[in-house]
Amino acid sequence: MFRKVLIANRGEIACRVIRTCRRLGIATVAVYSDADASALHVELADEAVHLGPAPARESYLRGEAVLEAAARTGAEAIHPGYGFLSENADFARACEAAGVVFIGPPASAIAAMGSKSAAKQIMEAAGVPLIPGYHGDDQGAETLRAAADAMGYPVLLKATAGGGGKGMRVVEKAEAFEDALAAARREAAASFGDERMLVEKYLGRPRHVEVQVFCDSHGGAVYLAERDCSVQRRHQKVLEEAPAPGVDAALRARMGEAAVDAAKAIDYRGAGTVEFLLDEDGQFYFMEMNTRLQVEHPVTELITGQDLVEWQLRVAAGQPLPLSQDEIVIRGHAIEARVYAEDAEQDFLPATGRLTYHAPPPEDRHVRVDSGVRGGDEISMHYDPMIAKLVVWDENRDRALDRLAGALRAYRTAGTVTNLGFLFNLATTRAFRDAQLDTGFIERHREAIFREAGDTVAQDVAACAAALACLQAAAIAAPAGDPHSPWAAAGGWRMNAPHRQPMTLHCHGADHEVTVEHLGAGGYRVGTAGRGRHDGAPSSENGATLAVGAAPVTAARGDGGLPPRTADGGTLELDLTLDGHRQRALLVEASPGWTLFFPDRACPFHAIAADTGEGGGTGALAGLTAPMNGRVIALLADPGATVAAGTPLMILEAMKMEHTVKAPVDGTVDGFRFAAGDLVDGGAALVDFTPAENAA
Repeated sequence: MFRKVLIANRGEIACRVIRTCRRLGIATVAVYSDADASALHVELADEAVHLGPAPARESYLRGEAVLEAAARTGAEAIHPGYGFLSENADFARACEAAGVVFIGPPASAIAAMGSKSAAKQIMEAAGVPLIPGYHGDDQGAETLRAAADAMGYPVLLKATAGGGGKGMRVVEKAEAFEDALAAARREAAASFGDERMLVEKYLGRPRHVEVQVFCDSHGGAVYLAERDCSVQRRHQKVLEEAPAPGVDAALRARMGEAAVDAAKAIDYRGAGTVEFLLDEDGQFYFMEMNTRLQVEHPVTELITGQDLVEWQLRVAAGQPLPLSQDEIVIRGHAIEARVYAEDAEQDFLPATGRLTYHAPPPEDRHVRVDSGVRGGDEISMHYDPMIAKLVVWDENRDRALDRLAGALRAYRTAGTVTNLGFLFNLATTRAFRDAQLDTGFIERHREAIFREAGDTVAQDVAACAAALACLQAAAIAAPAGDPHSPWAAAGGWRMNAPHRQPMTLHCHGADHEVTVEHLGAGGYRVGTAGRGRHDGAPSSENGATLAVGAAPVTAARGDGGLPPRTADGGTLELDLTLDGHRQRALLVEASPGWTLFFPDRACPFHAIAADTGEGGGTGALAGLTAPMNGRVIALLADPGATVAAGTPLMILEAMKMEHTVKAPVDGTVDGFRFAAGDLVDGGAALVDFTPAENAA
């Protein structure tokens, strides 16, 4: 076995590999960029070596720098994790030339499967069923368009060197092909340095089912059941589970044997995943093979009781597979939820920010949390916005779903928007519990999944306003010491009239005008005037007046203190009463705002300063500010152009995903504040824009 291993990755997978190495007595070396100097994986490793600036191409993708770090520290092997250099055949060859073991398959196997088009040709020769498509070398736009026209729309554009949903577009009609191809190529070039495409017929309601395979250098090859990864957004997995619902022993054996045959055909070694599309009639089609450990490997570990990272280390060290096919036993059901910093209500827009509060659910035999961050860490624009993988296990799927719902309710994080509420809604829909799975699940059940935002807006706004007023009252009362002192009274007493405090709160993607009236003894009357729409126009929907009770739990306990402070301020535990329903809530300060945690959801919000009319320009018009830190990729309109609402104006890129900024209303583009290639901060005004109604 190895004495020292370098992990050429970051975040949760680096922490995951370090954990197994530590258990096996193997010393570890981390690598890091400027942005990750104080990251958790750097802290956990025995040694750490700096690679370069924050952008991945200047740090984690620099194979020569990684090899220099291995030589400098005496590491005998390199674990690439997933992403970055994990499926780079040139890097695997460079490791071999340097006398360092690459913990992964041979370079020849990576190369064979690294091109989706070449992989499909190999599978076709091996008799594996394929979806109709074009996998040729001629990459001319006319050739690709002709292939798409011939097979009929919709079609799927995929980067031949890609994965993780990058460089992928569904094209519904011929008129959209040119723009979709250009966008897919840009994304592929940015993510993989390779803009080559393949075109496939797009199946209507397939499931994404993949098989975990393992091969050693002694001729051993096994499959460790399958995983269903059908629930996806932007072609990226959100929930994964094992075993796949509805896959019986016979189908499992057929798919598993096909996956092993595919691995043997390229003389594979190590961990790999063969991905299939499973049709409604039980037919499966080869999609691709990932020549690395998958993000979702924990669900396989939980149902088999095996540590797949340990398997990787042993196989790379020349040892045989720990188990034969007959010795692999499946027990129970496991589900993984990917917790991201992203705004599900804004089309899953990636988010950045500092985790001022981070409290995952406690781990036990049923709940596992794989994370590379802790409270106070930054979610950077340079990397994937994953916060953690929340994984649960129980004896059957129904019980595992109950475990997942409970763990999602208990997961609390603040400082950036997350998809935790979305995950809870998704996991508790009737359709998901009934395993009505396919890759279009989220779109098909959008109304059920996003039900909460529409149903509870008025109550959430009122609760946030009352909680904020309660926090202000507690802050005023605390220094006074004597609760009976007039200086401790924070109700805004007025002679002959109640005090009403106006405020504007931003939550659920909109601004809400609120009036809070303090009734005394922890009682508030909150009037909500409605919410502004995402396009910036006013709206009167959801306006209401609610009675809200909000009292600090600490006051009831009589302990004279507040709960522990967060990185940016404080927390306040509340007894919150809405419409006669009392529940425990937690208000967490998370600069520049707060998050109110209900027992079953979280509501991030911040106060909007009053508009004094002194602001300059029209660049801050709703929809024309940067939704996150990122880089300007392209300007799509000319200064002076008159445009209609919804016209694309510019493209931003963050975390290797593109976001198109569109005109919120009809108007004129007066000018752009940034050029292509410029970095922008979240919230920065991007475009000077005059609405048509303001012209003249």
